[in-house]
Amino acid sequence: MDDLETADCILVIGSNATENHPIVGLRIKKAVMKSNCKLIVAEPRHIRLCYYANQWMRQRPGTDVALINGMMNVILSEGLADEAFIAERTEGFEDLKKAVADFTPEKAAAITGLDAEEIRQAARIFAAAESAAIVYAMGITQHTTGVDNVLSLANLAMLTGNLGRPGTGVNPLRGQNNVQGACDMGGLPGDLTAYQKVADDTARAKFEKAWGVTLSAKPGLTLMEMMEAAHAGDIKALYVVGENPMISDPDLHHVAEALKEVGLLVVQDIFLTETARMADVVLPAASFAEKDGTFTNTERRVQRVRKAVEAPGNAREDSRIIADLSAKMGYPMPATEAADVMAEIATLTPSYAGITYGRLEKGSLQWPVPDVEHPGTPILHTARFTRGKGLFHAVDYRPPAEQPDAEYPFILTTGRVLTHYHTGSMTRRVKALEELAPRNFAEINPADAANLGIADGDVIALETRRGAIRLEAKVTGNILAGVVFVPFHYAEAAANLLTSAELDPVAKIPEYKVCAVKVLTGKDAELSGRRSESVAE
Repeated sequence: MDDLETADCILVIGSNATENHPIVGLRIKKAVMKSNCKLIVAEPRHIRLCYYANQWMRQRPGTDVALINGMMNVILSEGLADEAFIAERTEGFEDLKKAVADFTPEKAAAITGLDAEEIRQAARIFAAAESAAIVYAMGITQHTTGVDNVLSLANLAMLTGNLGRPGTGVNPLRGQNNVQGACDMGGLPGDLTAYQKVADDTARAKFEKAWGVTLSAKPGLTLMEMMEAAHAGDIKALYVVGENPMISDPDLHHVAEALKEVGLLVVQDIFLTETARMADVVLPAASFAEKDGTFTNTERRVQRVRKAVEAPGNAREDSRIIADLSAKMGYPMPATEAADVMAEIATLTPSYAGITYGRLEKGSLQWPVPDVEHPGTPILHTARFTRGKGLFHAVDYRPPAEQPDAEYPFILTTGRVLTHYHTGSMTRRVKALEELAPRNFAEINPADAANLGIADGDVIALETRRGAIRLEAKVTGNILAGVVFVPFHYAEAAANLLTSAELDPVAKIPEYKVCAVKVLTGKDAELSGRRSESVAE
């Protein structure tokens, strides 16, 4: 985050940082205001960062690959690429050149809805900067082309030599406070800690020896694959910890049907969420302020979390609940004190090998920290990439899985607002926040509203092939014509009743950011809303 203030240029794409990652948003604004950093914002909605931007590109949702390919075409055709970096640090460059050779700004403009000159200008600003950083979030990843989108951004960074130095990099903003830490600790179906693969015999043998068990070499299911398996009756028990899929997953009618098929549903959480209400067993967990441990944040920074208060009632730390459950199932776990857990992490996790509670008492550390003398690693890839040389990928543009048509003529995109957080299980219990944003709304462009006879504040319905919700219309020029934006925090008008469960073929992430929707008014809106029951009910 400190590095952002040293950048000469920042490209923010697929991220409403000031509302979803406000601390990062402040750093970006500070870079512009105090360091004369040039800011490029690529975003279909007018967000607060647009006020600070040298250039705002308003591409159609789901067209990011086309935009980046068009920028790279300009950089190559105008001789703006960092040839020394490409020669020394990368491979696969010829494949990239072929892939973007005919992806002219005019071709990219036809797909994205931008002007070709806008694409040329952004490419020139980015390539001319001594240090240029890319900042992205779920507006890039939550697509059926999410992996392609990220690979395209990596291509752009390598093409211009903007990796491994202060003020550069491809910088993903994680969706929650410990997403990075959860992934580091094996919270992915094919990984052990530090992304050691369960299919790797050598890695697996190390963990088998430490734990005294035999481990499967077969990767598990991703979240959406679990739901499909549950719906088919192939999952007999589901243990949900700190997750609320009855609000956060796409196509919620399908999710509800899947959870009803599970023989045993256990939910471990700090509140009785919409998912917990469906559970056979609810295990009350302690909040972050009621236990010791660490978080690893979006910049790989491992930070101590210290217990401030006792947990209420029967609530207990997640680690103790899991350890007790494990013991009852025949595998007694060793001590679950936080410091002991960190000591075990260090023995099995190369990137955490030098991290101890003693060191963390003096301050945070950014992994990799290979030994106890190592100071941590603020910047990755300074001399080499993990695989040696960075690999360019030839990425072609693919449209979203569901396109607008005569029946569903608008694009629906979803996201967050500053006032509430994720599924609202915490923030919607805060009276002051609920007073600021008590109900859901749909942003709709004034031209679209005029065509449909919608006034600001009217109750409308949004309907897709999966469901319908009723909510308030917010007529605003902040949203692109032909696009509707809806926050997903509200159970009583849940955006994910509408969204598509189509997945990225590699990462298996749903396409939350693009699906086809119709907008209904008057009696049509009332009837449509009634046909689709509320998740809250």
